[in-house]
Amino acid sequence: MSSEVAPSGSTPAYTLSKIGLNALTRMLAAELDGMLVNAVCPGWVATDMGGAGGRPVAEGAAGVVWAATLPDGGPTGGFFRDGRPLAWP
Repeated sequence: MSSEVAPSGSTPAYTLSKIGLNALTRMLAAELDGMLVNAVCPGWVATDMGGAGGRPVAEGAAGVVWAATLPDGGPTGGFFRDGRPLAWP
């Protein structure tokens, strides 16, 4: 769920899926009163699918746990890695 994906021609299907996910995050955050809706980019994680050389799974998962346990009144409509905001237009 990367918000670091900028429109480019090198990987159109991947880029379009991430742009759609980011737009959906913003739309749901605006529409769902009382619910926090955010996207988390765990970064490249070393898994069977992701291959070697990435972050440890626990490190990638920590940001997801952070977002899932945000208190009421926490951020919504944002994009995060490791609990820190990522810019997206």
